[in-house]
Amino acid sequence: MYSDEDLNTAIKEGIFQADSVSRFRQHMANLKQTAHVDEENFRLITGFNDVFVVVASVLLLVSSAWLTSFVSEFAATVVFAGLAWLLAEFFVRQRRMALPAIVLLIAFLGGVAAAPISLYQQPHVSAFIASGLLTAIAAWAHWMRFQVPITIAAVTAAIFACIFGALFAVYALSSALLLPLMFIAGLITFVMAVYWDSTDKARVTRRSDTAFWLHLLSAPLLVHPVFTSLGITQGSGDLASAGIVLALYVLLAIVSIAVDRRSIMVSALIYVIYAFSGALEQFGMVNYSFAVTGLCIGATLLLLSAFWQPSRAWVIKRMPSPVQHILPIAHS
Repeated sequence: MYSDEDLNTAIKEGIFQADSVSRFRQHMANLKQTAHVDEENFRLITGFNDVFVVVASVLLLVSSAWLTSFVSEFAATVVFAGLAWLLAEFFVRQRRMALPAIVLLIAFLGGVAAAPISLYQQPHVSAFIASGLLTAIAAWAHWMRFQVPITIAAVTAAIFACIFGALFAVYALSSALLLPLMFIAGLITFVMAVYWDSTDKARVTRRSDTAFWLHLLSAPLLVHPVFTSLGITQGSGDLASAGIVLALYVLLAIVSIAVDRRSIMVSALIYVIYAFSGALEQFGMVNYSFAVTGLCIGATLLLLSAFWQPSRAWVIKRMPSPVQHILPIAHS
C-alpha cells in the first residue's frame, strides 16, 4: 500500500513526474466517482505486519515496565518511554509503519506524562503542571524526529488534560464548569485543525493527516458539552428536545460539509439517535423506536454521502469569500 506521502517522496526523488502523479490521482478519483480531497484518506495500517509489531511492542513495553517497577515507579516510566522511542527509531523512522507509529507515540507520551506523577505519593498540582510541560516538550521532540501525524493531536489532548487537572486541583472547580472548559478546548482544537487543513487544501501531504486527528479530537470536545447541556444524557427525550437536537445536528452537518470532515457528524450521531428514540417511545413505539430512528438517520446519512460533492459545492458557494479561501476545494 502506497500513501500520498510516498508518491510525493517519489516526485522529489525524480522517480515520477508531478504531472503523471496528478493524472494518476485524477484517474483513481474518476474510478471511485469521488474527488480525492473528499476521501479523508489517512494511513492506519499498511499490512498485518503492523498488527504483529504492535502486539510484540506492547508485550515488550508492558513487561519491561512491570519488571522495572520493582525498582521504582519512576524508573518504570523512564524505561517505558525510552523503549517506545527506541522501537520508533526502527519501525517508524526506517520501516515507516503506520499503526506502530501511533501506538509507540502514545506509549512514549504516556511514559513521559506519568514520570513526574510517579514521584508523588498523592496527586499534586505541581505534578500535573510538570507532566503537561514535559509531555509538550517530548511530543515536539518526537514530531521533529518522526513526523507522526497524530502527534499534534496527542500533545493537544495531554496539555488540556493537565490544565483541567491543575485547575480543579487548585481552585476546586465544580464539575459543572467542566463542560464549558471542554467546549473551549474543542473550539481551540477545531481552529487548529482548520488551519492545518488550509495548508493542504488538496489533501496530498502529511499535513492533511495531522488535521484529520485534530478534527477527531475536537469533535467530542465540541459535541458532548452542547448535547449534555440540553439534558439529552439525563433522559429528557420529549419532542421539543428532539427538535432542538435535530436543528443542532443540521448545523453541525453544515459545518462538517464545509470543512469536508465527517468526524463532527459521527460524534453527534449517538445523541441524535438517543433523543429521537426517547421521543418515539413517548408515542408508544417502545419496541421499534431505535430501529425506526436508525433507519431514518442511516438512510439520510447514506444519501448525504452519495451526494457529498454537490452538497459541498452548494454550501461553499454561500460562504463568505475569505472563508472559501481556507476551505478544501469543492467539486460539483
